[in-house]
Amino acid sequence: MRKILLVAVWAIAFAYVESAVVNYLRALYYPLENGGFQFPLQTWDQLRQMGAEHVGRLVIELGRECATVVMLVAVGMIAGKNSREAWAHFMIAFGVWDIFYYVWLKVLLDWPASVMTWDLLFLVPVPWVAPVLAPVIVSIFLISSGLIVLWFEGKNTPLSLGWVEWGCVSAGGLVVIISFCWDAEIILAGGLPQEFRWSIFVSGLAISVITFARGIYRSLK
Repeated sequence: MRKILLVAVWAIAFAYVESAVVNYLRALYYPLENGGFQFPLQTWDQLRQMGAEHVGRLVIELGRECATVVMLVAVGMIAGKNSREAWAHFMIAFGVWDIFYYVWLKVLLDWPASVMTWDLLFLVPVPWVAPVLAPVIVSIFLISSGLIVLWFEGKNTPLSLGWVEWGCVSAGGLVVIISFCWDAEIILAGGLPQEFRWSIFVSGLAISVITFARGIYRSLK
């Protein structure tokens, strides 16, 4: 329990760092006097017209996002005694970090206005966009799944998932990502996000959750 709390505290602090960086970026490219952060996003051509310095900042931002994932994976590997625990701690760290990222943005910028506000989630390899509610739902399930895995580890009865089940869980996650990237081409062209594909999102989430729940049921038996 102590290790879980430490991972959570780390994730909350890391979320503050992330939100502070976003605060600076928005002040630079989407100042409040111009309405603050909103779609459409500045396109690659617009950044090039602004100068090489701004293109360089985009490259730096892409690197920062990749580094964020590396840090979250690393803390899971440090905290876990085996691959299952490492994966569980990563899920907890990611979920707590993502939720508190929005908590800190609300504190610092009074944003988002609601859970249905659209956000730019990720840039690699294409823009991921969705209402804030969608990534928060994913994060809640990640935290819950991580805690369940650790509960089984604590009982010395590891959660039993076969390769097919792990494949289904991963496939469900991929479908969720597809729902986030559905409007990537429009966003890259400087357009507005269309209606979020909740049906795709829920389908992917259901595949992962149902498969994971079957593994839990079998392990409990």
